[in-house]
Amino acid sequence: MPAKRVGRVAHPPGPNRVALSASILAAAQCVQGVLAGRSLSDCLATIEVALRPSAQAISFHVMRRLGFARAVQARLVARPPGDKLVNSLLLVALALLDAAIKGEREQADGSAPARGTPVYAVHTVVDQAVNALPRTSQRYRGLLNGTLRNFIRQHDALQAYVANNDEAVWNYPHWWISAVRNAWPRQWQDILHAGNVPGPLVLRVNQRRTTMHDVINAFDQAGIDARALNGHAVWLPEPRPVQALPGFQQGWWSVQDLSAQRAGALLPLESGMRVLDACAAPGGKTAHLLEQANLRLLALDADASRLQRVQENLDRLGLSGSTVELLCADAAKPEQWWDGEPFDAILADVPCTASGVVRRNPDIRWLRRKSDVLQTAALQRRIVDALWGTLRPGGHFLYVTCSIFPQEGEQQAAAFAKRHGDAVRLPAPGQVLPLPHADGPVGDGFFYALFAKANPGPEPS
Repeated sequence: MPAKRVGRVAHPPGPNRVALSASILAAAQCVQGVLAGRSLSDCLATIEVALRPSAQAISFHVMRRLGFARAVQARLVARPPGDKLVNSLLLVALALLDAAIKGEREQADGSAPARGTPVYAVHTVVDQAVNALPRTSQRYRGLLNGTLRNFIRQHDALQAYVANNDEAVWNYPHWWISAVRNAWPRQWQDILHAGNVPGPLVLRVNQRRTTMHDVINAFDQAGIDARALNGHAVWLPEPRPVQALPGFQQGWWSVQDLSAQRAGALLPLESGMRVLDACAAPGGKTAHLLEQANLRLLALDADASRLQRVQENLDRLGLSGSTVELLCADAAKPEQWWDGEPFDAILADVPCTASGVVRRNPDIRWLRRKSDVLQTAALQRRIVDALWGTLRPGGHFLYVTCSIFPQEGEQQAAAFAKRHGDAVRLPAPGQVLPLPHADGPVGDGFFYALFAKANPGPEPS
């Protein structure tokens, strides 16, 4: 049966489109992988290319509704399927079916579904989910069909049933909800809600290649709504495939969230400076530094494959050159890579839980554990302490994380200042929360702390 959509959604499968059942099965395979501890991006990389966009849209939605789907499944199915793929398929179908029921109601009210929510007709979801069952799992056909039809009949009652289950309401693990509530008692609900909404598409204009005026003009000529923001940021209210946008091949811009764009502007840079970008992949901040001044820049990352992405980004933007070096190395072990020449500036965008970018990586919440917060904080401490010794007196050090947990932000920065008496803390944004404001799109959650290394005093006579 061809998929019928309602509301503001994409077109149904046609001659050049894949069947919804195939997309549902591919998404179920991805969900199964996440439940086994694999990242969603790694799982999607194994999916057939033609299926990947639809599988990503569905699996992203499921990650944002997984707490609800699990709670409903536990209520409707006394004995979960022993087949892990079928279990994941059921979770996918419940998440899609909930959106379908709500979508039909919203359509009747004249409203549109939230951006990023795949909404199909109710009967289509049931039909296509059952058709998605692999041949080896046909014995679960009755269970899947019956569970979904029970969900339709009991939809309102099930909503009331899970209303007191925080994990089902907010769609985060209980420990995550508690951590956000404790850290931000006044804003915790807004923060959790923001993490369930797809992030906006924001670009950073490459001032080495073009101007804001020319970029906006190119988008206008292409009939694309693009709005200039502060600095070199451009916001597209309606996201589109990036590679099809004007100026991509020419390296006119990079995709970079509004909060992430603060990094390049915070470090005081001058041409000729020796700069270190530690933990550089995928290279957005590396490029931003190079766009602002002619630097002797070393970009480090411990992952060779991710470092290749840095090179590709720099090549597209026209920023590669003899003064830029990419090196696969552990930032916490400078004895293995540092040549002894001090850096004038260091950008330390250190590993973290990535809790601030959960809306762009919705699987993170289900992959992280409570213990990960302290483990990443310990790793951050090792990295920043090691890097501090490579900075020259008078140089600047920018500590960055894409986290909203204080253990990886303010607590880390304050402890660093106590450990290093020559670290002078300078004005910086501190904790940036993903909260709505009137000036434009909501940025991701980030933390920024800027330090200057004090010059040693005169030797005692």
